[in-house]
Amino acid sequence: MSVFATWYLSSKNSKGMSRLSFDRATLKDVKRIVIKVGSSTITYGNGKRNFSRIDRLAREIADLANQGKEIILVSSGAVAVGVDRLGLAAKPKTIPGKQAAAAVGQGVLMHTYEKIFAEYGQIVAQVLLTRMDSVDRHRYTNSRNTFLALLEHKVIPIVNENDVVAIDELKIGDNDNLSALVAGIIDADLLIILSDIDGLYTANPQNDPNAKLVPEVTDITPEIEASAGDAGSKVGTGGMFTKIQAAKMATSSGINMVIASGEEKDAISRILEGEEIGTLFVSRENRLQFRKRWLAFGARIAGKIVVDDGCAKAVRKAGGCSILPAGITDVEGEFEAGNTISVVNKNGHELARGLANYSSEELDMIKGAKTSEIENILGHKHFDEVIHRDDLVIL
Repeated sequence: MSVFATWYLSSKNSKGMSRLSFDRATLKDVKRIVIKVGSSTITYGNGKRNFSRIDRLAREIADLANQGKEIILVSSGAVAVGVDRLGLAAKPKTIPGKQAAAAVGQGVLMHTYEKIFAEYGQIVAQVLLTRMDSVDRHRYTNSRNTFLALLEHKVIPIVNENDVVAIDELKIGDNDNLSALVAGIIDADLLIILSDIDGLYTANPQNDPNAKLVPEVTDITPEIEASAGDAGSKVGTGGMFTKIQAAKMATSSGINMVIASGEEKDAISRILEGEEIGTLFVSRENRLQFRKRWLAFGARIAGKIVVDDGCAKAVRKAGGCSILPAGITDVEGEFEAGNTISVVNKNGHELARGLANYSSEELDMIKGAKTSEIENILGHKHFDEVIHRDDLVIL
């Protein structure tokens, strides 16, 4: 097991972990499954394709499709394969260089998938997405319709981010989050992420021989999120940060998610048979409505508001509540009325997302004020609420 194949929490961050709350045997009944494979699962360290793994993956997915299950595959590996095909000594450091490698590698990778899946009687289709396909609600809906049409025709969509045209500001950035986004778009029943990461550990198994794999997480707490580090931190480089994000996105959308090692033989089938492999993140009982799912995870976040303890507590209650100016202590970023903004507590933990009824400039003026004071401060009052509960998604 490599240093990057461990995903750990210290014992003090054990809140939200459970062993018995979910019956894995029920996974055999899922119908629509998104499977994400990382570069390390389908390529060797030198970027060359691991045909044995790809064949095994295709055979397993084809068998599930023959059973009547609907499978969507989210595959990394385009850049790595492109680097190998171009004969480069290392992964390019420039954006144009990476995009060139992705352009070459994506074609090679799809040709490989098409050829191997055809041997098992399956038709595949390439689907390349960008952040704009989720930011714009019409494109988000159109993506859903395309996926559903492909599934209706018994086609296996193979998804990747369109790295050739994506720019930093509009990149999804990683296929962990992309797979969770796709799972939400198509109302998947289960998301499986296969990687070089085995799952969630009670401690770092590299340093602690008593570290144990956590089989189940029922609540992604602030402690669990904090343990993953920031996206650019050393802690986050092993894939922990993005997988926590993906788990939060999936479970908030009512989708169970399993992280398991791509090296495990027949891992997908064994997960669906109820075997205790990797870590299962248990979904919330209620699925978000399609509009709220887009609002929570598709729409671009334009800014954030910081709320006090009283407001934070009210937001977290079942059913949530509207957010009033009185509960706001700070405003970050520049945004207009109608933009999607993030709601965080004083420690920076994200509580919710919603549509702002006022601009950042207006909120700076009315934060902490009573609703009755809004008109005197701004000269107008279009809404009592900064974010109405119907436009608020609790995370």
